[in-house]
Amino acid sequence: MTPDRSIALLGLPTDEASSSVRGSAQGPAGVRDALYSDASNLWSEGGVHLGEEERFEDVGDLTLSGGAETRAEIEAAVDRHLSSGSRTICLGGDHSVAYPILRAYGRHFPRLTVLQVDAHPDLYDNFEGDRYSHACPFARVMEEECVGRLVQIGIRTATAHQREQAARFGVEMLPREAWLDLEALAIEPPVYLSIDLDGFDPAYAPGVSHLESGGLTSAEVLSILRGLPGLVGADVVELNPQRDVNGITAALAAKLVKELVATMLHSD
Repeated sequence: MTPDRSIALLGLPTDEASSSVRGSAQGPAGVRDALYSDASNLWSEGGVHLGEEERFEDVGDLTLSGGAETRAEIEAAVDRHLSSGSRTICLGGDHSVAYPILRAYGRHFPRLTVLQVDAHPDLYDNFEGDRYSHACPFARVMEEECVGRLVQIGIRTATAHQREQAARFGVEMLPREAWLDLEALAIEPPVYLSIDLDGFDPAYAPGVSHLESGGLTSAEVLSILRGLPGLVGADVVELNPQRDVNGITAALAAKLVKELVATMLHSD
């Protein structure tokens, strides 16, 4: 990574594409409350201090208009950062934001590999009549060929339709024994990491809108994150502060941000 390349932390406070439960629009504020809390600090485990790192900037939340304009605004904002040489870590918001983010990333990083941590494949062609639901972003990403490869880990709610979609698009929906050996996956850069917090077991992330037992541990995801080659961007989405318990999920999201920054600063 070149010394002058920076990382922007960008909040995307939208949950209008959420199904049944709202609240993730408050996710970016919840992550920041935990990130800047006096009860913690800004050091990564590897010794990067976000407050002293000139290449890291929290650029605040994007003002979003709603509907199709929201998608256009997110895509344009991410594109501006990438065009200026800055890479992004985006805070959701619901997972629908991944589609406009990856439209922008796909233009700057051909054959991008996306690693998705999630309980849900988010591959519905449409969900409850909405093609841009938070249950659909990776169907849009794959049909538009925004990325070269999509690898999903933590999935445990795949319907028959979503399995058909995965087969149609060549999505690698991996069982647990496969993704625990990251080296065997032969992940090649550039890599983008999309983390839906419901990919974690509810014991580690109760503050999400759609709980699903049997998920990943925080240690597993952090180990995967730190082992990724050529990490060029990420999102952390679906924190619902209204459902959190003692700030557990927000603290995990803040931890992910610190480790993402440290990993991206030192990615090849």
